Amino acid sequence: MKNAPTFRRRHQAGFTLLEIVIVITLIGLILGVVATKIMGSQAKAEYRLAQTKLDTIAAKIDEYESDTGVLPESLDNLVSAPSGVQGWLGPYAKAEDLKDPWQQPLQYHKPGGEGKRYEIVSLGADRAAGGDSVNADIVKP
Repeated sequence: MKNAPTFRRRHQAGFTLLEIVIVITLIGLILGVVATKIMGSQAKAEYRLAQTKLDTIAAKIDEYESDTGVLPESLDNLVSAPSGVQGWLGPYAKAEDLKDPWQQPLQYHKPGGEGKRYEIVSLGADRAAGGDSVNADIVKP
């Protein structure tokens, strides 16, 4: 029997460096897109929560006024009884209720702008006056 030529195949025992770099890059891109979507949704949810919180505080101010006959001088009057005010039946709110989702104190103006009796303001996600989208100021009522 003749010796048949034997061909050896070269078997790779793993991935090349280039293949690993490509896979890591693709994973990074996918995670970046997913993180952007999640963060955008969270910012919108926090903005909507701030709007709801301002509506709630406005209702508590109205309740305070109904009980006492006057508007509070500051939002702190919703938490603890002010001196010299009759009919206070609070507390109407907790101290932590007076902060927006970005942990900034809500602003209270009495009288409010444009002839309003009062207004409550959150400066939005950027914590600065003005802005648009989730950075826009929220003003109630």
